[in-house]
Amino acid sequence: MSYKMNIIMSINTILLGMFGGPEILVVMAIVVLLFGGKKIPELMRGLGKGMKEFKDATKDIKSEINDATGDIKKEISDIDPTKELRK
Repeated sequence: MSYKMNIIMSINTILLGMFGGPEILVVMAIVVLLFGGKKIPELMRGLGKGMKEFKDATKDIKSEINDATGDIKKEISDIDPTKELRK
Protein backbone atom coordinates (compact mmCIF):
# COMPACT_ATOMS: atom_id res chain seq x y z
CA MET A 1 0.00 0.00 0.00
CA SER A 2 1.32 3.42 -0.87
CA TYR A 3 2.16 6.16 1.58
CA LYS A 4 -0.65 8.42 0.29
CA MET A 5 -3.21 5.62 0.67
CA ASN A 6 -2.13 5.09 4.30
CA ILE A 7 -2.63 8.79 5.03
CA ILE A 8 -6.08 8.81 3.40
CA MET A 9 -7.14 5.73 5.34
CA SER A 10 -5.88 7.25 8.59
CA ILE A 11 -7.81 10.46 8.00
CA ASN A 12 -10.98 8.50 7.15
CA THR A 13 -10.61 6.43 10.32
CA ILE A 14 -10.19 9.54 12.44
CA LEU A 15 -13.15 11.36 10.88
CA LEU A 16 -15.48 8.36 10.89
CA GLY A 17 -14.52 7.50 14.45
CA MET A 18 -15.44 10.92 15.79
CA PHE A 19 -19.22 10.99 15.45
CA GLY A 20 -21.65 8.12 15.71
CA GLY A 21 -25.40 7.88 16.10
CA PRO A 22 -25.49 8.46 19.87
CA GLU A 23 -23.20 11.48 19.67
CA ILE A 24 -25.34 13.10 16.98
CA LEU A 25 -28.49 12.51 19.05
CA VAL A 26 -26.88 14.12 22.10
CA VAL A 27 -25.85 17.17 20.06
CA MET A 28 -29.37 17.46 18.61
CA ALA A 29 -30.89 17.24 22.11
CA ILE A 30 -28.57 19.99 23.35
CA VAL A 31 -29.50 22.20 20.39
CA VAL A 32 -33.22 21.71 21.11
CA LEU A 33 -32.71 22.53 24.77
CA LEU A 34 -30.65 25.63 24.03
CA PHE A 35 -32.73 27.14 21.24
CA GLY A 36 -36.17 25.60 21.65
CA GLY A 37 -38.35 23.98 19.01
CA LYS A 38 -39.63 27.24 17.52
CA LYS A 39 -36.21 28.80 16.99
CA ILE A 40 -34.60 25.86 15.15
CA PRO A 41 -36.48 26.33 11.83
CA GLU A 42 -35.44 30.00 11.81
CA LEU A 43 -31.82 29.01 12.41
CA MET A 44 -31.96 26.43 9.62
CA ARG A 45 -33.52 28.96 7.22
CA GLY A 46 -30.72 31.40 8.00
CA LEU A 47 -28.14 28.65 7.50
CA GLY A 48 -29.73 27.73 4.16
CA LYS A 49 -29.73 31.34 2.98
CA GLY A 50 -26.09 31.71 3.99
CA MET A 51 -25.16 28.56 2.08
CA LYS A 52 -27.06 29.78 -0.99
CA GLU A 53 -25.28 33.14 -0.90
CA PHE A 54 -21.93 31.40 -0.56
CA LYS A 55 -22.71 29.10 -3.49
CA ASP A 56 -23.81 32.06 -5.64
CA ALA A 57 -20.64 33.99 -4.74
CA THR A 58 -18.41 31.06 -5.69
CA LYS A 59 -20.33 30.65 -8.95
CA ASP A 60 -19.80 34.36 -9.74
CA ILE A 61 -16.09 34.11 -8.99
CA LYS A 62 -15.75 31.03 -11.20
CA SER A 63 -17.53 32.77 -14.08
CA GLU A 64 -15.31 35.86 -13.71
CA ILE A 65 -12.20 33.68 -13.80
CA ASN A 66 -13.49 31.79 -16.84
CA ASP A 67 -14.31 35.06 -18.62
CA ALA A 68 -10.86 36.48 -17.88
CA THR A 69 -9.10 33.35 -19.09
CA GLY A 70 -11.32 33.29 -22.17
CA ASP A 71 -10.28 36.86 -22.98
CA ILE A 72 -6.62 35.96 -22.54
CA LYS A 73 -6.98 32.90 -24.75
CA LYS A 74 -8.66 35.04 -27.43
CA GLU A 75 -5.85 37.61 -27.25
CA ILE A 76 -3.26 34.88 -27.57
CA SER A 77 -5.04 33.34 -30.54
CA ASP A 78 -5.21 36.80 -32.19
CA ILE A 79 -1.45 37.10 -32.10
CA ASP A 80 -0.01 36.15 -35.47
CA PRO A 81 3.65 35.14 -35.17
CA THR A 82 4.15 35.28 -38.97
CA LYS A 83 3.01 38.92 -39.13
CA GLU A 84 6.50 40.22 -38.32
CA LEU A 85 8.05 37.95 -40.94
CA ARG A 86 5.77 39.22 -43.72
CA LYS A 87 6.87 42.85 -43.35
